[in-house]
Parts: sequence; C-alpha cells; structure tokens
Amino acid sequence: MNLQEAFEYQADTCSRMGSPFMGKLLTILAADWPADRALGRKFAAFEGDIGPAGHSLPLRIAGGLHALVLNRAAPDLAALYPPHATSDAALRDAVLAALSRHETFLLDWTKSAPQTNEVRRSAALIAGAHAALQHFDLPIHLSELGASGGLNLMWDHFALEIDGTRFGAQTPVLTLTPEWTGPLPPAARPLVASRAGVDLNPLDPGRSEDLLRLTAYLWADQPERLVLTRAAASVATTPVARGDAIDWLARRLPSAPQGRLHLIQHTVAWQYFPKPVRDRGRAMIEAAGAKATANRPLAWLSMESDGDTTGKIGAALSLRLWPGDITLDLGRADFHGRWIKWTHG
Repeated sequence: MNLQEAFEYQADTCSRMGSPFMGKLLTILAADWPADRALGRKFAAFEGDIGPAGHSLPLRIAGGLHALVLNRAAPDLAALYPPHATSDAALRDAVLAALSRHETFLLDWTKSAPQTNEVRRSAALIAGAHAALQHFDLPIHLSELGASGGLNLMWDHFALEIDGTRFGAQTPVLTLTPEWTGPLPPAARPLVASRAGVDLNPLDPGRSEDLLRLTAYLWADQPERLVLTRAAASVATTPVARGDAIDWLARRLPSAPQGRLHLIQHTVAWQYFPKPVRDRGRAMIEAAGAKATANRPLAWLSMESDGDTTGKIGAALSLRLWPGDITLDLGRADFHGRWIKWTHG
C-alpha cells in the first residue's frame, strides 16, 4: 500500500464509520499530498505497513490538523472545520496552507502513532464485566493492556443504558447508549477494588497537552465523542505505566490478591502487538489461569479485530475465565462502540 492508497483506504473507512468530513479531508490529502516538502519526505521514509494496522500515517496527519483547530493555532482552517460547512475547494486550499504554515508543528506531532482511547468501547467492557461476575462474583482487580490515557480503566464510573435498562454506576459521569441487539447483559454490581494500566506511550488526561492528543484524534464531525472523552477525563485519576504490556503483565499477574477477580482487558490493542509478543502473552495468561482458584479467579476480556468482514465492520468480543478455562463468545461491537451485537444469554 503506497501513501495515496493509504489515504484513500482511510477515507473510505472513516466515511463508512459515520464521518463524511474525514472522508473528504483524507481524499484531499490523497490527491494533493505535498510529497516534495519535509512532511512528504518524512512520510516517504516510513517502512512497513503505513495504513491503519501499522504506522497509521493518514490518521497521524489528520490528528495533527485537528489539533491545530482545537488549540486555535489555525483560525483559517478552523473556520472550515465542522460545524461549519464548506466546499471541497476551500477546504483543500486551507489544508494545504496549514500543511505549509504549520509544518514544524506537524513534523513533531506525527512522530508518534494515533491514540484515541475511544470511551464508547466501555459499553462492551461494562457488559463483559457483568458476564464475568456471573461466574465469579468478587471485587475486581483490573488490568488494562494498551490503556493509552486510562479513560476506559474508569468504566465503573460510567453507565450503559439499553432500551431503558441501566447498567453500571448509579451516578455516572457519562451514559453510553449504543445501538444494542440481542439479550441484555447479566445483572451484576461490579466493584473495582483496584486498577492499573500500561501503554508504550501513556498519556495523562490531566495534562492539557495530553488531553489535546486524546481529543485531536477524534473526528471533527462527531462532537459527541469529544463530550464523552472530556467527561471521562474528569475522573481518569489512575496513572498509566509506561512499558511493554506483556512484560508489565508478567509482573502484575503474580501479585493479584486473594478474594478478587483479576480482570485483564484490552480494546483494539492486542492486535497491534507483534505476533511473538501475542504468543508469549497468551501462554502467560493461560499459565496463570491454570493456577487460578475460585477465591483468586482470572478473566480475560478482549475487544479485537478478528478479520471478519462478512457483516458490519467491527471487533469480536470474547471472554475467557479460570478456573475451568471457560470461553464465552460475547458477540461483536463497532470499533467506536456505536453498536453492540450481544450474543451471550
């Protein structure tokens, strides 16, 4: 996949995920990318997969442009971003001008991969935790791999509402209302007794520059995501450790306390680990599961792409539980949590 193809692929993906503005922006970048400038030379030097499963270069530059809008550094560009309507030609001229005028900022911004920390994925985490507690009703010792800014570590502060039935916090800082099909999750009262997360590049939502990075990767014509992210950031008080997820988990697994359900969670993160790392992580979790007891059980909750393209674009929801090595297919979810097809009854 060359850079133009990566922009076009990402444009199509964003359009299908409900963002016509991102579709338009990335189509402009595909056609008019400044290959002869420093940004163009930098992007041309990347090796390997530059698309959404790899370096994700289209989303890096789109996030940088949105950051310029959010931090009021590019008022001419902001005047053409949602909620304002504009022509393709006017947006093209403003984008190309911003790429030139703010090139130093964008060169720095695009050094690291996108981090969205999509809060609406917590709808699947809330439902998955309820399913786990149906088997082991204990306070939760929570561990998140690829936690980014730690927003989804705080799912017990959120509510999930399905057709008038509410799950989760009684006084939530935000309420998630995905399009839901299938049976309701099991009734439960999750209590998160302790929590921790890890990321190669952790962000602190309490720092303005980190919150800017978390919000800039949200799509400008989806303002509800911005509202949810800022609400979640208001309660995200658990620092995320910096490091390799599997090395961190190797230290954390033996420390899980008695009388707690150790719940390992990850959403659209595991799939980006190199295969040898995934293999080592799976073997490590299964070995810990073999030692689990009814008073020190282990649960592994994942929301990850499984390559299934036969229906809606989305991720598989799965849950493994020990002792007993129980595997539950919970269903599927939109990568942004807009819908959940729940199959666990």
